[in-house]
Amino acid sequence: MDNIAIVVDDLAAAKAFFTELGMELEGEATLEGSLVDRLIRLDGVRTDIAMMRAPDGSGRIELTKYHTPASPGGDQPAPVNALGMHRIMFAVHDIEDVIDRLKPHGAELVGEVVRYEDIHRLAYLRGPAGIIVALAEQIG
Repeated sequence: MDNIAIVVDDLAAAKAFFTELGMELEGEATLEGSLVDRLIRLDGVRTDIAMMRAPDGSGRIELTKYHTPASPGGDQPAPVNALGMHRIMFAVHDIEDVIDRLKPHGAELVGEVVRYEDIHRLAYLRGPAGIIVALAEQIG
C-alpha cells in the first residue's frame, strides 16, 4: 500500500491533527488541470494536498482539500457502521495522553475507552471532517 486519501474541509486542521498523532508532513502540492480532471472524472478540479508519512515510513495519508468542484456532503458525520472506509487505527503508548492531545484539534470520543481482554485498550475518536481514528494501546 502506498497511501490512503482522505478528503477534508480544513487542510490545516487535518495536518495538525495527524501531526499530533506522530505523522510527519512529507510534502504539499496544488493539483489542477485536464490530467487531474481526466483521472478522477470531474471538471475544473483544483485541490491542495498534504502527504503525511508515518514516522517509521510504513504508510502515508494524503489529505485532500477540494477548492473546485465543491465537495458534496452534509453537516452530519457518517456513523461508524456506514458503508465505505471505516477508520484508521494507530498504535499508541499512552491512550489517555493521546486523547488529551487530540482534543484541542477537535477530536471527540465516539464511545468509551475500553479494555479488550488483556491485550489492548481501545478508543474511537472522530477528528476533522468526521474522520474516525481508532487508538490501540498494548497492555503489558
